[in-house]
Amino acid sequence: MLLLADEQESLINRYLDNGTMYVLDDNGVKAIIVVCDAGDGVLEIKNLAVEPQFRRYGYGRKLIEFVCTHYRGKYHTVQAGTGDSPLTVPFYEKCGFKRSCVVKNFFTDNYDHPIFECGKQLADMIYLVKKLT
Repeated sequence: MLLLADEQESLINRYLDNGTMYVLDDNGVKAIIVVCDAGDGVLEIKNLAVEPQFRRYGYGRKLIEFVCTHYRGKYHTVQAGTGDSPLTVPFYEKCGFKRSCVVKNFFTDNYDHPIFECGKQLADMIYLVKKLT
């Protein structure tokens, strides 16, 4: 399921051992999230995947809400890096995240094949942040 959100298995392997995975099971696994300590009080969402047939049912939002509640007091900020996509960036913004910075050419430099979403090739990674108050 992790490959639904990140197509490069070698990148997943870099963070999986250092992360914590949560699974949303609602009469079967619907979604997963992997978070890692990014240092300096920042928790990073490294992977958020929802089974395709269960997208737009609120499962991804529920996992983000869980992580924010669970880690409030332990971290001051949650961040997520994602492709500059008309699907994922607005999703995070609706969950209360704000754009933080851009890593130019992240996808073209770190993936062994082109990544497309909504017919657009992803090049830059957009980092979004949400304060945990």
